[in-house]
Amino acid sequence: MVKGRVHSLETFGTVDGPGIRFVLFMQGCLMKCQYCHNPDTWNLDGGKVMELEEVLAEIEPYLSYYRSSGGGLTVSGGEPTLQAPFVRELFKAVKERWNLSTTLDSNGFNEPGKIHELLEVTDLVMLDIKHINNEKHKKLTGVSNERTLHTAQWLSDNGRKMWIRHVFVPGINDAEEDLIALGEFIGTLKGVEKFEILPYHQMGIYKWEALGRIYPLDGVPSPTEAEVDRAYRLIEQGRRQVSCV
Repeated sequence: MVKGRVHSLETFGTVDGPGIRFVLFMQGCLMKCQYCHNPDTWNLDGGKVMELEEVLAEIEPYLSYYRSSGGGLTVSGGEPTLQAPFVRELFKAVKERWNLSTTLDSNGFNEPGKIHELLEVTDLVMLDIKHINNEKHKKLTGVSNERTLHTAQWLSDNGRKMWIRHVFVPGINDAEEDLIALGEFIGTLKGVEKFEILPYHQMGIYKWEALGRIYPLDGVPSPTEAEVDRAYRLIEQGRRQVSCV
């Protein structure tokens, strides 16, 4: 029996894909984002071990809501591709039993070739691009962005649907050249149905404190509406520049 390490679950998610969704948050992540609001998901050995049937039993009571809203199942994290075999079997099961749509919320820090079988049963990938500048990405997350960008390119080349999301942090990824470069990269991709900026917030600070960790962005404010609007404009400018070439 395939088992997975689960951090938590949400039965009425409305921001993790189309419609109302069951959201399963998997345990474990190899990125250490400075703004992470769930650092308790990092530990690969944490969370609750659950069997596939246990998760399916949590989903079943709410099927009518997911179907009527055009929703389905989203698996997030942590980083769900670290438990690709479990997520693959879960996606296969909800499709075969209930014909639910499947969404993978990922930071792309994996090799597409290693998760190909998972992507075969994934209807939509919500891909988080943390920073387009590789050196700044390393400072922000502890790892390179090469795998994430490679994943985006693979999804584009293989005709997969994706939403791209970008956590926007004042002073971290608000440089004009970086925002334009992000837009230029997105503009080269096929299959991007939606792009969304997620304004940085400080709601996870208490979790860092509870874990005895120093919060790296202490004192960094959330972006203003004007700052978010500027970021959208610059990213869209980059996308247009590519489309005009």
